[in-house]
Amino acid sequence: MSRKICVVTGTRAEYGLLQRLMQKIDNSKDLVLQIIATGMHLSHEHGLTYREIVDFGFNIDAQVEMLLSSDTPVGTSKSVGLGIIGFADAFQRLDPDVILVVGDRVEVLAAASAGLIAGIPIAHIHGGELTEGAIDEAIRHSVTKMSHLHFVAAEDYRRRVIQLGESPNTVFNVGGLGVDAFHHTQLMNRDEVEATLGMNLGSRSLLVTFHPVTLDGGASSASQVKELLAALEELEDTTLIFTMPNSDSGSRKIADLLTGFCSSRKNAKAFTSLGSLCYMSCMKFVSGVVGNSSSGLLEAPSMNVGTVNIGDRQKGRLQADSVINCNSNKNEILAALRLLFSSEFVRQQKNAENPYGKGGACEAIVRVLESCQLESILKKTFHDV
Repeated sequence: MSRKICVVTGTRAEYGLLQRLMQKIDNSKDLVLQIIATGMHLSHEHGLTYREIVDFGFNIDAQVEMLLSSDTPVGTSKSVGLGIIGFADAFQRLDPDVILVVGDRVEVLAAASAGLIAGIPIAHIHGGELTEGAIDEAIRHSVTKMSHLHFVAAEDYRRRVIQLGESPNTVFNVGGLGVDAFHHTQLMNRDEVEATLGMNLGSRSLLVTFHPVTLDGGASSASQVKELLAALEELEDTTLIFTMPNSDSGSRKIADLLTGFCSSRKNAKAFTSLGSLCYMSCMKFVSGVVGNSSSGLLEAPSMNVGTVNIGDRQKGRLQADSVINCNSNKNEILAALRLLFSSEFVRQQKNAENPYGKGGACEAIVRVLESCQLESILKKTFHDV
């Protein structure tokens, strides 16, 4: 009898990482794919990106509405509560054999909480990582402890999950999903990217994403974005492609600042959602990735694209030599951009090695999902190191 693998996805970026894995699960003769769409996928404000899942040809088995029309900490906490209620109903109806989640967002926390209480094995991807500047880190480690199978992106992360008390027999170093996606996706060419964006990339361009820094508060996030925009304003002959922030607390103020900045500049444009294919293709052709998104660390190095990583949001993650770290003030950002554009750094980044592997994560995950024993997996023994 085929195992039902229930994949939970709540954001455009997460779905971009999961898409190929979902295909592999769907194509397996031993597995049945179930999909729950939640969070930002169901939000008008964030582009109703569940349609990208449907347009690709997948069937969404359940939708869990949990995102309130609020970007405050109180609203986010209430969203988690709504999510747990919705996931409890969805899991009861779908009766999956395994729930599969990625990363560290509040949607994942809600799904894992409901799944744990329902007694359904949970498989967690990208555990063991550090992001000291956001609440994501606490959520990620919490989900690790609620999970029963662990698919990590590097050996350092495998050791950390084991350090958290998980049995080594349940922790698998498969590499990064983003690296896998890059190596197996037919990307758009430059003309197609420019046509989709409705703008010319020119001789120099930047892909900019800045998410709220949840441990610093909304006001701090806004002030950091102002410093970033002040630095970008001084650049000449540079095309700026902004992607809007996620739904974390403080996101609306960031979105307002980006919209205002782009409204008076022909060389700048902000997008609610580029879609996973266009985003990845755009990354291939820009001069660099700027901001505090994990994609600058996880995926950009595989494309030999440099990254300016601002602030502490990604602090603690493994990094390639193509990543330049700086504080969130105008002068440091400008200095980092000058280094990014320098001919010496451009040559150097072409030889950068991505610490998240060379691909193959999806195949490795599917093999484990097909073959692992689930009968006694819920009863975990704390592994002391």
